[in-house]
Amino acid sequence: MDIKEEILKLKKDRKSVILAHNYQLPEIQDTADYLGDSLELAKISQRLDSELIVFCGVKFMAETAKILSPRKTVLLPAEDAGCPLADSITKEELLSLKSRYPQAKVVSYVNTLAEIKAETDVCCTSANAVEVVRNIESRQIIFVPDKNLGAWVKKKVLDKEVIVWQGSCYVHEKFSLEDLEQSRKSHPSAEILVHPECRPEIQDKADFVLSTSGMLRRANESSSREFIIGTEYEMIYRLKKDTPSKKFFSLGESKVCRDMKKITLKELYASLLENKYGVSLDEDTLSKAEKPLSEMVKYA
Repeated sequence: MDIKEEILKLKKDRKSVILAHNYQLPEIQDTADYLGDSLELAKISQRLDSELIVFCGVKFMAETAKILSPRKTVLLPAEDAGCPLADSITKEELLSLKSRYPQAKVVSYVNTLAEIKAETDVCCTSANAVEVVRNIESRQIIFVPDKNLGAWVKKKVLDKEVIVWQGSCYVHEKFSLEDLEQSRKSHPSAEILVHPECRPEIQDKADFVLSTSGMLRRANESSSREFIIGTEYEMIYRLKKDTPSKKFFSLGESKVCRDMKKITLKELYASLLENKYGVSLDEDTLSKAEKPLSEMVKYA
């Protein structure tokens, strides 16, 4: 029996559910019960009957599942799978911002740690950030931590003052205009789909700015046969798997998230076998962070 078969057997024996983000390695995606972006997986984690969730993603995602399902056991197979974007703002920095803008409401991208969510009014994902900011009852918004998603929101919501924290995702920052121009030359009939964590000049030149779930929908619904994808490289595996009749190319050289690749079949197996590594949050953080996340899910 190979390791993948061992994982599937152990998963069944332990009555567990494996959730995997779209940026996970192909072999991890293939073992998962559910694939998705942050919003999809957050919603799924809430409605699962299983008491054991193995979250193949990064720390903030596993924390989110724990906040929404606090009585369940949530495991993150690679303890050090973090997110530099989530780490770009501290609780102290957010509290300082709130003191400078006391009338503002805080909208935090789901790509934040639990302590930031606990100081937030409403969380959002890349799929619903514009809708959340547009509908929250405040004329002044503190948006953290991604500056490029914040710029996309500001462009779409002109009637509010959006104060944007200057964090960024190093993976999406790597996409360049040169990548985009060369991709158009190489595949002139292809649609260019980019993630809103890409820089504004990339957003402006793309055909569509979409979350990963939005990319899946667009690829399925569009009459185009070819697509150039501006997000983490493993998303292309998911797109090919879901829409095998179409062709997908990376926007320039493949861009890879090192933390997403820390979960391998070996780590996943060990996590299921030995309960590695359980997500633990104090009751105060769980309580405070639950409301903005539940509000986020309402905007889905």
